[in-house]
Amino acid sequence: MLPSYSGKVRETSCPVVPSASNNVPVTEHERFRPQVIHTPGGKTVLDFGQNIAGYVEFSLKAKAGQRVKLQFGEMLDKDGEFTQRNIQRVNKKRTTPLQQVEYICREGRNDYKTAFAIFGFRYVLAEGDFPMEQAEFTAIAVYSDMERTGWFESSDPLLNRLFDCTLWSARNNHADLPTDCPTRERHGWTGDAQIFCTTACYLFDYAAMASKYQRDLTDAQHKNGCFPQIVPGGGVDGYMRPMDGSAGWSDAGVFIPFDIARMYGDWSILEENYGAMCRYARYKADTLGKRYLTALPTGLSRKDRKKICNYGQSYGEWAEPADVHPFRTADFVSPHPEESTAYIVLLMERMAEIARELDRSQDAEEFSRCAGAAREGYQALVRTQKHSLDTDRQAKLVRPLFMKLLDEEQTGYARKRLLQALENYGWRLGTGFLSTPLILYVLADMDIEYAYRLLENQELPGWLCMPKLGATTIWENWEGTESDAPASLNHYSKGAVIQWVFDTMCGIRLGGENEFIIAPRPGGHFTSAKAEYASVYGKVSCGWKRSSEGLEFEVAIPANCRALVQLPDGSEQEQAAGERQYFIAQ
Repeated sequence: MLPSYSGKVRETSCPVVPSASNNVPVTEHERFRPQVIHTPGGKTVLDFGQNIAGYVEFSLKAKAGQRVKLQFGEMLDKDGEFTQRNIQRVNKKRTTPLQQVEYICREGRNDYKTAFAIFGFRYVLAEGDFPMEQAEFTAIAVYSDMERTGWFESSDPLLNRLFDCTLWSARNNHADLPTDCPTRERHGWTGDAQIFCTTACYLFDYAAMASKYQRDLTDAQHKNGCFPQIVPGGGVDGYMRPMDGSAGWSDAGVFIPFDIARMYGDWSILEENYGAMCRYARYKADTLGKRYLTALPTGLSRKDRKKICNYGQSYGEWAEPADVHPFRTADFVSPHPEESTAYIVLLMERMAEIARELDRSQDAEEFSRCAGAAREGYQALVRTQKHSLDTDRQAKLVRPLFMKLLDEEQTGYARKRLLQALENYGWRLGTGFLSTPLILYVLADMDIEYAYRLLENQELPGWLCMPKLGATTIWENWEGTESDAPASLNHYSKGAVIQWVFDTMCGIRLGGENEFIIAPRPGGHFTSAKAEYASVYGKVSCGWKRSSEGLEFEVAIPANCRALVQLPDGSEQEQAAGERQYFIAQ
């Protein structure tokens, strides 16, 4: 829901004159000293204890011509040796990324740190033609200077560590733009950015970063209105370009400004980008009823086919656990009618809400009609055998439930089938890229204890298994270091669960200008939880403790603000600025 708006829409076009990024600077931050490891193979490895994006500074005495070689990586292999295999692509022509420094010493004191590169690493393989113990090494974290605004602590050490992992992955993947990882690709993937935007707003003063990235999106928008999948586009392989417009990725051009308006009451980002957002929405609306060259039959009638999107290449529900839905190359070259149609409904509903608030009633009606038609198409699609709701793929049930795409009968069935799917998978996470941030909301809407049961899972796949296995950042794939072919260990997208920790577990939500809705929902094995959020209106906090006597809540509201406090027993209280305690007896 957007905050109320009483201004006037400004019609602006995309900037055509190059300008400064108008973003916070990229600066040096935390510094780490290493633990020196001598591996079974006789190598010297520096362990800095935290996976970061940055570089290493060193100081040493040497003779002229002596050499130092540093290689940067995220993990040790099962034999305890340094490896870069999870981040490198190796073929006969080249290896990328190298993530290495080769330094030729001068006589006497040598002081050095990298000036034009940032690496992603926890471990550094240090080699030279003199003993490495003679050198002093310091790792320096380098990221955009976003002010921290979110803090969290609970009775569960693993969830606290997951929070820290998320905080670090978010830092490591913001160097003037949001990236997927600081090692292999370093691309501004739009899907990662839109999934994490609200979480980032809780953790940091994110308005400048998001506004700058939105300008990147509008600058890169195609003439037909399509937003790319990666922005800026440098380094994107040609075979990937047909993926522009992918559901859940390119929608970032609408979803990010929508989230910023909600979290900061900042209508300028909607006003300035409204034209670009409308062009994208109409581009997506035009894909309804079209059939792509590689599209597979859906089994729908001709009438219903006009209401779904079976057009374009897209990622679908990317990166589900391998035993839920193994990766197939065909997933890249074919449309995904279920995901694409669902996201058209969500896109059009948000555009309709934006248009109404901006007093564009005709646009709002247009987008609402499109959302209604696509919803009808979606309901018909999931009645077909191929896209049936009778599935153990959790994502296929979470998405329509979260987006409210189903009729009453389908909704009841999907809820029961989701619980069965979770039971069949041992109450582990079976969702992929798009649905992982949504599943706890769906379960909490059914029964808060379902949500906590999934959150508390410590087995693979699951959020808490990462810190349990020693992670200091969020993994790209659920299996992480346990996989035979591990991917990046520094992706922030799965950390979007921290939004739920703030707005549901601790119940902190913005209700409008100078207003909050505080609705904490304790549950599971937790005996306490507290979140603090330095919002645009001031710092707000909510904490709860469970004892044998009952539940105790403490809520703090900033000056010149008020809140509606909704407690789990159904009671509601109006609270003015200041601190107040509440109690529910057992």
